[in-house]
Amino acid sequence: MAGRRIAVAAAFLALAAVVPAALAQAPGPAAAPSGPPNVTAILEKGGQYTTFIRLMKETQQDTQLNSQLNSSFGNNGGGGYTVFAPTDNAFNNLKPGTLNSLTQQQQVSLVQGHVLPNFYSMDSFQTASNPVRTQASGRDGPYTLNITSDTNNQVNVSSGVVDVRINNALYNAKPLAVYSVDKVLLPMELFGAKAPAAAPTASEGKPRKGGSSDASSPAGSEDAEPTGAASARAVGWSVAGLAAVLGYLL
Repeated sequence: MAGRRIAVAAAFLALAAVVPAALAQAPGPAAAPSGPPNVTAILEKGGQYTTFIRLMKETQQDTQLNSQLNSSFGNNGGGGYTVFAPTDNAFNNLKPGTLNSLTQQQQVSLVQGHVLPNFYSMDSFQTASNPVRTQASGRDGPYTLNITSDTNNQVNVSSGVVDVRINNALYNAKPLAVYSVDKVLLPMELFGAKAPAAAPTASEGKPRKGGSSDASSPAGSEDAEPTGAASARAVGWSVAGLAAVLGYLL
């Protein structure tokens, strides 16, 4: 009997030693992010967005966006941001010289046209109201996108020049969502078809007969007598006058 008691006591002591260690190793709730997300770090971790990162840095849009994320982090009432990040292959597929042909301000608009001033999860794209404003749009400006979602939760984005399907989310936690796209969203305002120049009217700058235009010809010049005819007529009047005087004297 005493031996049995000793065995039970030993088992209890062993269990008491194991339970605290097991509790210490049990996973707890996921830790909240220690700070606001950094879009540059997210893209660098993705490993295939070097051209987009370079453009963001050259136009200082990385600094601006990260500053805005810092301001909106922890603000449940903030709208957040959504970034469509073109891959390096997307830029490589552009016509050579496309980026270099843009001014500095146009490059800013190109980058801002890939950023939405609201947080969109994959599900919330279904409720997006087109046209969707981008950071380049301002309040009611151009550089908008059209976003559609089908019944299979496939999301398509159109700039009016380019249509692309969203592939996957690199990051998706409010206030920031970053989605990979395999085409550059060329805005209609920079790459759309330009209207042809207006043709001049039929009468604009048309010369008159003889090579002189209306602007350079004096009024009534078509009906003016030739210089020789005017001179002969003056001589005739002089002869007639002289004859009348001689007739009176005789």
